[in-house]
Amino acid sequence: MSMSKTFGDVAEAVAHATGRPLTFAVCVLVVLVWAVSGPFFHFSDTWQLIINTGTTIVTFLMVFLIQNTQNRDGAAIQAKLDEIIRASAAQNTYIGIEHLTEEELAELREKCEARARAEMLGKAQKAADEAADRAVGLG
Repeated sequence: MSMSKTFGDVAEAVAHATGRPLTFAVCVLVVLVWAVSGPFFHFSDTWQLIINTGTTIVTFLMVFLIQNTQNRDGAAIQAKLDEIIRASAAQNTYIGIEHLTEEELAELREKCEARARAEMLGKAQKAADEAADRAVGLG
């Protein structure tokens, strides 16, 4: 099994496990036990170092696991959207636009919004014309 596949499987399993309410409850319990133990250890530097080190390590590792999961999910969604675009009457020119620069995406978004506004205006005009025709037919 490849290293990438193994890492992906581990990242997915950890992300799934850490998203559960029980995992959150265990983390809250650990923090509570640490906080309650403070007076027994006279709130020493070592006592503080334990929680600081533990949370830093967990946070550091989770960033990479979450990023891996997000990257795979994003790539899967893009592939699905690309297939929907390819198989439908939509414009195939939109396939792969996630690789454009921010400026290119902004320009494309503005063009799409302008087309949508024009289409809505056209529909509104058509509805107004139809209403006027019905009004004339009644009069």
